[in-house]
Amino acid sequence: MRYVFGVLIVEDDFRVAEITKQFVEKVEGFQVIDTVKTGEEARERLKKGSALPDLILLDVYIPDVNGLDLFWEIRKNYLSIDLIMMTAAKEVTTIEETLRGGIFDYIVKPVEFSRFKQTLDQYYEHRSVLLTKESMEQEEIDRLTRFSVQRRSLEQMVASSDLPKGIDRLTLDKIKSIMEQNRENGLTAVQVGKEIGASRSTARRYLEYLVLVKQLQAEQKYGDVGRPERRYLLT
Repeated sequence: MRYVFGVLIVEDDFRVAEITKQFVEKVEGFQVIDTVKTGEEARERLKKGSALPDLILLDVYIPDVNGLDLFWEIRKNYLSIDLIMMTAAKEVTTIEETLRGGIFDYIVKPVEFSRFKQTLDQYYEHRSVLLTKESMEQEEIDRLTRFSVQRRSLEQMVASSDLPKGIDRLTLDKIKSIMEQNRENGLTAVQVGKEIGASRSTARRYLEYLVLVKQLQAEQKYGDVGRPERRYLLT
């Protein structure tokens, strides 16, 4: 059986909305049921109650409401609707918050069709499995949650020493040595950046990679002025 999933686009820029609509309609199994420009229009469309979308493509930057507030409102009131963030927002705090809220994916603008299609194809497979199964074995659950794929790719990356783009072996080894010297208290990205003579963002990229491959762990703590800081420690 071939399913067709309804998509609601929440996007204030009519040109971007039209491009997104064209993207959706190029992918088999999806159709745009509506396009809205504001948070209020999104609320009104959902309150109609009939023909609720299966999937919402949501921007963080919406003129009349904070996109994250609308995100949580939809998540709370419409549990059956899935969300994909399509936004120019790249702040880690925003990405982390939406991940914790259970988004299916986070796509940064400008959106490439190939990347967009890959996500919709994965979503189609995901929903189709849930609609056709009454129970699942662990291996099926792993595939559904992408856990097995992520785990294998991580293991292969570490085993082959095939570092991702932007990670240099010499710099990585230097940071690992610095972290070993500060094993007891750990360090922040700012502190590591000073040690290696690099920016906070560069240091954080390396530190987050080490968290990803489980050589470091990260803890959120509050500094002297009450601002949160991410401190990294050896596992």
